[in-house]
Amino acid sequence: MADLEYTVADGIGTILLNRPHRKNAFTMDMIDVWAEALREARTDPDVRVVVLTGAGDAFCSGVDLDRRDGAAPPTPLQRKESLTERIHRIPYALEDLDKPVIAAINGVAVGAGMDMALMCDMRIMARSARLSEGYVRVGLVPGDGGCYYLPRLVGTAKALELLLTGDFIDAEEAGRLGIANHVVDDADLADAVSTLARKIADGPPVAIRTIKRAVYQSARSDLRTALDLISSHMAVVTSTEDSAEALAAFREKRPGRFVGR
Repeated sequence: MADLEYTVADGIGTILLNRPHRKNAFTMDMIDVWAEALREARTDPDVRVVVLTGAGDAFCSGVDLDRRDGAAPPTPLQRKESLTERIHRIPYALEDLDKPVIAAINGVAVGAGMDMALMCDMRIMARSARLSEGYVRVGLVPGDGGCYYLPRLVGTAKALELLLTGDFIDAEEAGRLGIANHVVDDADLADAVSTLARKIADGPPVAIRTIKRAVYQSARSDLRTALDLISSHMAVVTSTEDSAEALAAFREKRPGRFVGR
């Protein structure tokens, strides 16, 4: 079986990190497949939602630090390039992806594994799952966006505490901090993720993609710019077949049948 599997079914694309014997620590080869899967999802009309999860009892324990095969230590430039030219393709691809992405955190997520969850749009956690930035424990800085994503979710002070200590937090604490949208019993995780993904996938895709885009655009804009953008978005969305179908379905009290245009 592949170390990373990407499948599409009923409007939901699923990226499975599949190295359970290594707590789904990722390799550079996995990063290549991962980035390509996100690019495919972006342009595939059959994909309306993406789910990221891990196999076994872990979500992701970060980059596999043991996969060096006896090679010489990388130079500073090589270290930088491994991030900017390979690993950072994941957050860039996610920024380009206007379809919602849900992290199904089924177990421990550490270091880059936690960052990969943070860069998703929503997170559902199993009650036994735990999170840790962890980098400081091995003398590193967060290389995958933790210093960007975490303060935006929990505020600067709490983010600094988590980043500077590397302390683990459990799922309940992640929920209280706003990292996890929902915390569910381990046995209910798959159903909870499927229910949310299904609800989004069954909605009008143009409106959903536009809402996601508008939220992130507005976070980086002043009020006038954000309202100017949303007025343009509204003009486009209301011209679509799906918008007319959504209104008709609402009035007729039936599920909508959306085609993505």
